[in-house]
Parts: sequence; C-alpha cells; structure tokens
Amino acid sequence: MAIPNRNANPENVVAGARTFLTTSSTAGRRRLLQSDHSARLFIRVYNCRTQGKFRLHEFVVMPDHFHVLLTIDTGMTIERAVQLIKGGFSFRAGRELGMRSPVWQKGFSDRRITGVDEFERIRNYIHKNPVKQLLVKEAPQYPYSSAHYGFELDPAPVYLNPKLIAAVFRAAKSLPDKASRDAFFHAVSKAG
Repeated sequence: MAIPNRNANPENVVAGARTFLTTSSTAGRRRLLQSDHSARLFIRVYNCRTQGKFRLHEFVVMPDHFHVLLTIDTGMTIERAVQLIKGGFSFRAGRELGMRSPVWQKGFSDRRITGVDEFERIRNYIHKNPVKQLLVKEAPQYPYSSAHYGFELDPAPVYLNPKLIAAVFRAAKSLPDKASRDAFFHAVSKAG
C-alpha cells in the first residue's frame, strides 16, 4: 500500500477546530498492542490530550492498530497530533517495554468529520471494532476502548453535538435582536 504524501506546510495552515477519525497500524501489522501492558501504556500516552494538544472523543486500541476520534484547534495539524500519539508511545514502549523500532507503519489515514450523523456513525464504528474482530461479544466488554467504562473523554464540539446545537438555538431565540444573535453565534463558533 502506497503511503500518501503530506505536502502541506504546517506553518501555512490556519483553521478553526477540526474533527477527524484517525487510524494507524503497527509496523507489519504485528500484534504489538495485544498485551494488557502495551495497550494500557498506549492509552496513557494518548492522554497528552490533557496538555491541551487535542480533544479526544472516542478511541479503540486493537492488537495491531488504533482508531481515535479527535478534535484539533487552530495552531495544531492532524499530522502533529498523530505524531504526538505515535511518537509518544514509541518512546515510552522502547523505554518501558523494550520495543524496538519500527513500532508503527509509516503514515496514517484520516477522515475529516463534518456532520452530526457522520460523527455518530464513526463513534459506533470505533465501538464495534472489537466486536467485529470477535475479541468480545459486546463493545463495553473491551477494556481498551472508550466504550468501556471509566475513561475521561472530551465532549463533541458544539457543531457535532445535537443536544448542544439545540441548546444554542434555544438560547439564541431569547436574544433581543439580530446583532446580538450574530455576536452570540460568532462566539459559539469560536469556542468550537
């Protein structure tokens, strides 16, 4: 499989919040993430989201690949977010588990999520991945997925969350004039 070229200069990228499904596989599709220790280490590493690098909505760590549904903000590229995840794991896995390079296949795939229905489809796809691979019977049973209990996740951006969209429109209706509503919608769109 050919690795697609990434020609965008990150210094020239200017955009607001963007949400992506991102997938990457281990080198040679080796099952490097099948042990409890390596899967949990991967989950701890992607948690660089707590440093404000990106917002994590859903994830699954499969034995030979991962899927993450995340939102990046202005000043961050999807390439950099994936580099933080993959590079962080490679570094820690080498130090703590003795894994040698290469850990990851070169490149990754991404798909930009632009609608509420698409966000929900991707969320379900991520949760059902271990079920389709016959690792568990029901998604919440798989311990290395956001479908399992106990993981702290970020809410979907306003533009991809139907409950928040409805609340925003209800709040906007109560504003006295068009200028106030326009300012309100502008502030909400900046908040992501």
